[in-house]
Order: sequence, then C-alpha cells, then structure tokens
Amino acid sequence: MVEIDDASGLKGWADELISPASVEDFARILKEAAASQTKVTISGGGTGVTGGRCAEGGLLLSTSKLTQFNLDGMIGAGVPLTDLHARTRAAGLLYPPDPTEWTASLGGTIATNASGSRSFRFGSTRRWLEALTVAFIDGTVRTFHQGELYPHPYTPVTPPKTTKNTAGYYLPPGVSWVDLIAGSEGTLVVVLEAKLKLIPLPKEVVAGVVFFTKAEEALNTVERWRSIPALNMLEYIDANSLELLQLRYPEIPAGSRAALLIERDGSDVDPFLEADFMDESWFAASTADRDRFRKFRHTLPELVNERVRLNGFKKMGTDFAVPVAEFPRYWAQCVSTLEELFPSKYTAYGHIGDAHVHVNILPETEDDERRGQQWLRDEARRVLAHGGTLSAEHGLGRRKKWMLPLQYSDLTPFLQVKSQFDPEGRLNHGVLF
Repeated sequence: MVEIDDASGLKGWADELISPASVEDFARILKEAAASQTKVTISGGGTGVTGGRCAEGGLLLSTSKLTQFNLDGMIGAGVPLTDLHARTRAAGLLYPPDPTEWTASLGGTIATNASGSRSFRFGSTRRWLEALTVAFIDGTVRTFHQGELYPHPYTPVTPPKTTKNTAGYYLPPGVSWVDLIAGSEGTLVVVLEAKLKLIPLPKEVVAGVVFFTKAEEALNTVERWRSIPALNMLEYIDANSLELLQLRYPEIPAGSRAALLIERDGSDVDPFLEADFMDESWFAASTADRDRFRKFRHTLPELVNERVRLNGFKKMGTDFAVPVAEFPRYWAQCVSTLEELFPSKYTAYGHIGDAHVHVNILPETEDDERRGQQWLRDEARRVLAHGGTLSAEHGLGRRKKWMLPLQYSDLTPFLQVKSQFDPEGRLNHGVLF
C-alpha cells in the first residue's frame, strides 16, 4: 500500500504506484487495468489543492516521467512549469498561463484549466492548447487538434458569466475535444502530451508592487486600471496578507493596508501614476526584479499554509469568482462578514482583475474551524446569488465536490459525458462526483 497526499492536506492510498516512462507504457498499463477492472487515479506534481490525486485504493499512475520536450511539437504532461517557462523564455517565447505554483506539472494545469496571475489579459490554459495526446481508460491513445468537435450527444450547460470557471465540465454547444478535456480534472482521459500556443516574448515589460494606505483606494484603483492597454496582471493583496509577508519582507512600507501587483508590456508607467498610492511602492523593468516580485507573490500562499500547519488545522480557502460588474457589491459584503466573524484570522489575495480573490480562513480553535466551515457554505450560496462560480481555477476535486450540486441543480449532463468516456467510473474515482 502507498500513502498519498497533496497540497490540499487530504490523505489517500493506492495499492500500487507506477510512473510510466512513455505514452506506450501508459497505454499498456491502462489496458491491463481495464482487464482486471482496477480503479486508476492520475498524479501530476502533487500541487493540487482539492485532493485530486488522493486515491481511494487501486492504481496510482504518475505522469512525472513524461518529460519529452519539443517546442514545435508535443511537450510531456510531466514537465514542470518551471522548466517550461525557462525553456520557452530561452527561445524568446512566452507561454502566457502563469499559475502560482511553478512546480506544478503541465498535465495538472491542463486538467484543472489553470490560469494564474496573467489571466487578466491572457485567460486560462484552455485558450493556449493547440493539440492534446490522451489515453482513454481502456488504453486507447488519441491525438486531438483544437477545432475537432466532440461527436457524441450531450446536453449543453450554460456557464456563469464570470471570466473563469472550472466547476464541472465545459459543455457549450459544439464543444471541441480539446476544450472539453481541459478542466475535466482527469476524470475523462489521461493527458499525456500537449502542443501549446506560444507567443513572442515581449521586448520590454514593466512590473510593480503598488502599496496603498487604505483598501478602498486600492479597490477604486482597480476599476480605473482595468482599461489600461496591454495590462497582463492585476492582482490584489489585503492587509492581513501583507502582515504575513512582512515576516519575510520587512521592507514592505509601514502603514500599507493593501497592495496591487501589476505587469504591463512596454516601459511606460505613466498610466499608473495618477493613482493615490504610497511613494515607497516598487517598480521594475528588469527580468530579475520581475522574478523577485513574482517570488513575493508566491511566498504568500506558502506563509498561509505554514500558519495553518502551525495552528494545527486545515486551511479553508475559496476559489470563488463573480461577474466583474458584481464584484464591488459582493466584495464589500464579503469583507464585512469576514471582519465580523474572523478579524485578523483570514487572508484575501489574488486575481482581482478577474473578480476572483482567494479568501483563506486561518482557524486557531475548533470553534474557528466550525464557524469557518459554516461561513464557507454560506458564502458559496452568496457567490451563486451574484451569478458567480464556486471554482474559477483550482477545480473541485475530492475536497470540494460537494459544491458541484450547489452550482448546478442538475448534474445529468456531466454524468452523461462521464459515462461516455468512463462507463464504469474507474478513472479518478471520487473526483467531482
């Protein structure tokens, strides 16, 4: 027996862990599993926050050895994002999706349709896929190119009017194979290789960490900066998060109550200068300084996870998003409730340009944990009342699958598609459903 965990804090187990080294090996092992009716769970980099790889028995297949790399062709699902970004940058190219966790595998980010800090301009992973090589649960291997339509009957599902949504399957009318597979959380097929859409690396990029003495000033600035041309990134960090970050970054200006992280192609900072931000704000144009700002942002979830572990509880984090027009009204209500229930025991940060801010409750007592769980259920309903989604980029996995029937009262369209791919329910059993 093999014990398994991931970044969600969930635990699982498998009868056997295998890391096939090739597409052919994956096909052979899946055929053997089909003959014995063995459940199969897929593991990527282990960075998922919803417990997708935390199997409930059966066979655990890791994509970690699928590291083949051809910038003009297929790239293996096991390639870590840190390698992908380094090699594309060296070739003068950019892969725009930028999930926070760079140790994540390419296949894992496809499975969740991940997005990250540059989603404000570039959207999520689905948009940047040209082709996928996948294995079906019976071991059949197929390559699908973007635009090849899914031929089987299904009932279309209208998604929420948010900029991002990964709750359930993507089922608009006339969906392609590639678009359907992206974001399906490994429950339909195993992604083995991907051909990516790459763009030229910008010659100049300006980035900043802009500090404010009042959260209201930062929020008002977001609305003004949305229309700035070529703005790649518009991220928010609240006061509680800044207090955590000061443990590693004492140079954060005293009196900061909010910050915005920005990135824009070009060298012109003039569009940002009309905002009422602190003089001690940080701006940079060099690659090294931009990477330093990215590390600053990446440190935050690390510190949150560390604090939760020290407190002896599991993190309760949201992946909620609402339509952009709904965000000011929704967020004011959300923060008011958080301040009433959990003063100084929560953090809020993330993709405010997409109306997608992650809230993390940091319980210190069993009562905090109980109230946090209730808040999560109540807040999910408030998000839906604003026309939002309960999963904008992480997926629902095992830990949050209870949210799927909240967002969609009828799961029949999803179950119908699942049965077309995996009629016995053996692939990633327990994920989503």
